[in-house]
Amino acid sequence: MVRLIMVAVFVVIFLIVSLPIQLVEFVIGKFSPDVKSRSSLAIVNWAFRVVLFLSGVSVTVLGEENVPKDEPVLYIGNHRSYFDIIMTYVRVPRPTGYMAKVEMLRIPSLSTWMKYLHCIFLDRSNIKAGMQSILDAIEKVRSGISICIFPEGTRNRTDNVLLEFHDGSFKIAEKTGCPVVPMSINNAGAIWEDHLPKIKKTHVVIEYGKPIYVRDMDREQKRHLSAMVQDVIRTNYEKNRELV
Repeated sequence: MVRLIMVAVFVVIFLIVSLPIQLVEFVIGKFSPDVKSRSSLAIVNWAFRVVLFLSGVSVTVLGEENVPKDEPVLYIGNHRSYFDIIMTYVRVPRPTGYMAKVEMLRIPSLSTWMKYLHCIFLDRSNIKAGMQSILDAIEKVRSGISICIFPEGTRNRTDNVLLEFHDGSFKIAEKTGCPVVPMSINNAGAIWEDHLPKIKKTHVVIEYGKPIYVRDMDREQKRHLSAMVQDVIRTNYEKNRELV
């Protein structure tokens, strides 16, 4: 429970103390949106690294050289924990927006940082709003912002099993031509979700697969893009189970 208390106290203090920083970031954004994106990224990355330190999380990263640095990408990963976002966000080389549930908008200060970080809020109960979220993500990528989606649609509560991927997520890559980067995340549930409310010292393995360039695919290959990405993630996940 000690780690949970330390993390909770730090997060609350950060969200309160960062309120005036958010105002500064807002002003910066009026003159230079790109500077705001990168400074917000640096600030939140620092906070996330502190959370990982307090939580006792160590991460082995494989294949990070596979992530293109000169263009936005669509990250696709399996999802077992809220910590998936923290662990992957500290490694992004450029501003990256995550697809998040719309309920996150209710949390003061946190929702502001998420907006500054180009997060897109998805209402799963509204099909029309869900389609708009995909269109918003497409515009983000076209403006140079990477997008990260966990297409299982929710946190998977069954270890060593991947839920079916929602195909709509891949429209972002099909419409923009951006590369898809598969992410496999092993053992994330052991940090917190597997034994709520305790946070336990945990070793996690993240592997970035080779980018998949949708723009080089024919129509038939695009039809099977979701299954192709899921196969890469599943293969790497199974391979890395012995490393945790």
